[in-house]
Amino acid sequence: MGLLELCEEVFGTADLYQVLGVRREASDGEVRRGYHKVSLQVHPDRVGEGDKEDATRRFQILGKVYSVLSDKDQRAVYDEQGTVDEDSDVLSQDRDWEAYWRLLFKKISLEDIQAFEKTYKGSEEELADIKQAYLDFKGDMDQIMESVLCVQYTEEPRIRNIIQQAIDAREVPSYNAFVKEAKQKMNARKRRAQEEAKEAEMSRKELGLDEGVDNLKALIQLLTPAISVCLWNWTSKEKTLGTTHLFDE
Repeated sequence: MGLLELCEEVFGTADLYQVLGVRREASDGEVRRGYHKVSLQVHPDRVGEGDKEDATRRFQILGKVYSVLSDKDQRAVYDEQGTVDEDSDVLSQDRDWEAYWRLLFKKISLEDIQAFEKTYKGSEEELADIKQAYLDFKGDMDQIMESVLCVQYTEEPRIRNIIQQAIDAREVPSYNAFVKEAKQKMNARKRRAQEEAKEAEMSRKELGLDEGVDNLKALIQLLTPAISVCLWNWTSKEKTLGTTHLFDE
């Protein structure tokens, strides 16, 4: 099965630009950032053992998509003919896509996370991402909360308010999945997030790490390149570091 067919099967589209969530006119930097953003969502380190094989396959296909669009000649052929050269070195070689990812994107430090989260939250980029997630998932808050960067479950009212304002302004359509979501579904989502936080706390204790910045740094380094620093509860007041990702220029 060729790359375009694999994309259709796994990502629901044969358009390589749509897979990365970028415009056909996107610059090299925009293509790279698109690859980074999607890779954060499909990276095998984000899933349990039962889903690891499927996630690895998606991650590998995504790497091939980026390889084509980041290669000047390959991209030109795709833009002109809508095809990819399956026999090219870019696609035919047996590449370690995890190692390739590590070469492209730097390790995450606590300072990086804090700096990115500070600039991202409330930015135009975040607003655009929230609206796009709402459109992509047709108002399904389960998927929206999973896909939007830097979001903790405690921030759901803020996210819902942003979406509602966009609906009121007729910037996005009104989906029943959003406006008529059952309270039972909301509560189930909250319980899942709380369980994830408890699991994170258990992992911290199993690793023998105490609370505090130095140990948080150590934990992040152990997770690298997991690229998803998820819900680490460090105090009894549930002071939580939410799911946060770093985009590299």
